[in-house]
Amino acid sequence: MRFVATDISGAFILEPEPIVDERGLFARTWCEREFAKHGIAMTIRQCSVSVNQRRGTMRGMHYQEMPYAEKRVVRCTSGAIYDVIVDLRPESRSFRRWVSVEMSRENRKMIYVPEGCAHGFVTLVDDSEVFYQMSAFYSVDHARGVRWDDPALGRKLAGNHNLAKYTRRPGGKDNYSISQEHGFVNVVRYENDGFLL
Repeated sequence: MRFVATDISGAFILEPEPIVDERGLFARTWCEREFAKHGIAMTIRQCSVSVNQRRGTMRGMHYQEMPYAEKRVVRCTSGAIYDVIVDLRPESRSFRRWVSVEMSRENRKMIYVPEGCAHGFVTLVDDSEVFYQMSAFYSVDHARGVRWDDPALGRKLAGNHNLAKYTRRPGGKDNYSISQEHGFVNVVRYENDGFLL
């Protein structure tokens, strides 16, 4: 597995190195020893899958506050996504910076998201599935989010993707309140079932 450093301190794009033969391929997507060689100590506490029926579905930008701050390994197992992480750690040299990567079933890229970073994506094709491995259990009381269009991030977070119409859950009611933290205007504090912007 190749670990490609990004502009966010401690975040990596992960590229599996498949072994290919007439049967197909075999590739490692997780190895505790390989992660440790790159300074990452991670115990997987929870895995989740996100199934998205329509192109242009947006999820994020999510993170959890301490003591439930989480590390994540995220990959697209079907379809394709434009994936983004944002550094929310005030002490970090990359505070408020963001990086993006297109991940798909075909390129098999993954991303490692350190604690203190928000994560989100928009689907690029119909029927896109995303698989998450997380180091902490989900806690609605500690779940937070930052809007993709927060002024502190500038207007370039979406790249060439038009996200303006995807800022609310289709048919869903708002279940969050807005506050100001880390210099961001639109920090989300989830209520009730707590899920997605």
